[in-house]
Amino acid sequence: MAKQLSILFVTSEMYPYVKASGLGDVAYSFPLAMRDLGEDIRVMLPKYGIVSERKNKIHEINRLKDFSIKIGDNVELATVKSSSVNNPRTKVQAYITTNFNLFDAKKGVYADAKTGEIFPDNDERYIFFARTVVETCVILGWMPDIIHCNDWYTAMVPAFAKLLYPAKFKKTKFIYTIHNFEKQGVFPPTTFRKTGLPKELMPNFLHKDRFNFLKVALTYADHFTTVSETYKKEILVDNKHGDGLNKMLVELGDKFDGILNAIDKYAWDPKTDIHLKAKFEDDFEEYKSINKKDLLNTMGLKPIENAPLIGIVSRLDHQKGINLFIEAADKIFKENVQVVMLGQGEKEMKDKVQAIQEKYPEKFACKFEFDDILAHQVEAGTDIFLMPSLFEPCGLNAMYSQIYGSVPLVRSTGGLKEIVKNYNEKTKEGNGLTFNDFNEDSLIKAINNAIALYAKPEQWSQLVSNAMSMQWRWNESIKKYHEIYKSITKD
Repeated sequence: MAKQLSILFVTSEMYPYVKASGLGDVAYSFPLAMRDLGEDIRVMLPKYGIVSERKNKIHEINRLKDFSIKIGDNVELATVKSSSVNNPRTKVQAYITTNFNLFDAKKGVYADAKTGEIFPDNDERYIFFARTVVETCVILGWMPDIIHCNDWYTAMVPAFAKLLYPAKFKKTKFIYTIHNFEKQGVFPPTTFRKTGLPKELMPNFLHKDRFNFLKVALTYADHFTTVSETYKKEILVDNKHGDGLNKMLVELGDKFDGILNAIDKYAWDPKTDIHLKAKFEDDFEEYKSINKKDLLNTMGLKPIENAPLIGIVSRLDHQKGINLFIEAADKIFKENVQVVMLGQGEKEMKDKVQAIQEKYPEKFACKFEFDDILAHQVEAGTDIFLMPSLFEPCGLNAMYSQIYGSVPLVRSTGGLKEIVKNYNEKTKEGNGLTFNDFNEDSLIKAINNAIALYAKPEQWSQLVSNAMSMQWRWNESIKKYHEIYKSITKD
């Protein structure tokens, strides 16, 4: 019988504790799927000020109370607590880093929840968090076979483990997953001093004379993945969003894999979703009609006869193509259509979106927040789900929308190319609607085509049926990760 692998999955966010991006969903569903394969996987993340310890049943571990972490000239105390995540079939233990100054005192994850301003001490926060990950393993005497890190917030973990405790972690292998290659954690070179590491190592931490967390991961981790095969191919050649670090990716060769993310069947299922006004049973029209009416009511809109309802759940930034929607708004709202948007992001973009809402109060409504319950309701209550992304590493929302019967209308890029296949009226094949060029005209044309198809009930019903037949469960992707785990630890 094969030896059970021990795995620590390190993340900056995780549903149900906190979710600011798709990483929060993956950090929940991935460990549960890996646990289903029989491996000893645990999770570690920080506890932010918006996370309730009582609600999430977070409790203390005596051995992990008040240990010191030095950041530059300052010393901060860390207390690592315990909780667990579960679905109806399995449970995974979670270690949770707590600290008042760096995490609890801040009402936000990466940015202030009210102003949207990025926290200026994010370098210190995630240097501190990475040290607590390594120190927790040392204190517990638990050196996992695999430590799996995600995005720049966790990039210092392999470096601290290998440089501070080389003997203790000599058998541990470090996997690093890139969820967004553009977000690299770039800070002034003075950030290096905060690591407390020897000055001669500084070149390993700098890229273009700036401290770069992602470069640290690319230097010290053992194996790398990203969240779709198409996105892998894109970032290997794209200097624009990678700031030249793609050259390091090319050098990785077969140490770099693209594996499409997936979703937990219990967290996203319209047949059992407790957040919906009506669950999906046999009658799709009734399910969609009730949830659409409820969503419009929640968003403060009155139904417009025969108008398809388009949903957007997104960060409000350039990556997600929200600027395209803003540019095209006047032409979009000339049509018989309504749009609801749920998102948080840059103040300038929020102001522009707010102006559209004021100009078209009967056709457009937006809520500037991250509300997971409302996100489920948008997926169930809309007819079309819009993702006009400039680039999209994976595209989990396109998976959710298909399962919930909201036809994804996406720009064909990154993981969306693998998830959404354009519907063909003649062959009646395809599970969504796509467009290629990142410009206003292409977006408007795609929306107009979607509205025209919506007016053909038989064709639309077939498209919805095709979309809802998709599953997007972890079965295949988790096996690929499992093979990587086994392969790099076999020695």
